[in-house]
Amino acid sequence: MVQIERPADLKPVHQRQAAALALWRWRAPVFAFPLDAQWGVDRAVLKSLFRLAAAPAGEPSDRAFRRAIAELCTAPLFASEVDPDTVQLFQLETVSSLLTFGTLLDEPGVDTAEQLVEGAAGLANYLDGLVEGSLYPHPAETAHREYLAKLADRSGEGYFASRNLAVASAAHDALPALPDSAGLLGTSTGRELLALCEDFGEEVVTTMRWLRTTGH
Repeated sequence: MVQIERPADLKPVHQRQAAALALWRWRAPVFAFPLDAQWGVDRAVLKSLFRLAAAPAGEPSDRAFRRAIAELCTAPLFASEVDPDTVQLFQLETVSSLLTFGTLLDEPGVDTAEQLVEGAAGLANYLDGLVEGSLYPHPAETAHREYLAKLADRSGEGYFASRNLAVASAAHDALPALPDSAGLLGTSTGRELLALCEDFGEEVVTTMRWLRTTGH
């Protein structure tokens, strides 16, 4: 199994940014599909949480994040049982990760950062399993095989797990150069990393639409 880069190798402020980038890789699937109306989740609140996770660390952004989390937790979703379909499962896992990020603000520590980074890797592995378990060939199957064939060592991982690893590794290499006081949105390097995460997320969205179309 491919080993992801460990946030423990980073300074605490960059561990937090690595966690935010792990969240950002699954941002697109949250907003590309409608949220179940019965969940009562405000999309604007979710968007603000992602934006605040990428903001500079400090009391103003932390306080705003906590307020948004408190508002999110008033949604009926958190007081009901949910039987999600495949897309909704990814949405719910990402919402759960946003809540976990909130604990990172109150109790900074590498364990929570690693939990979020590993959670993103777990979702990528799960998506690979759905693709491999489908009765239909993925429309980008040839391109995916070519991508994997070019990797020096992927240890049998699937396409999305390998792509997630590549983005996580790029972040791990680039984050130490970011000023401690800067957020991801406030530097060209941070924005480039967010763009890599968005590209990954858009590929996920395309595959999720295919899964829905084929009736997985």
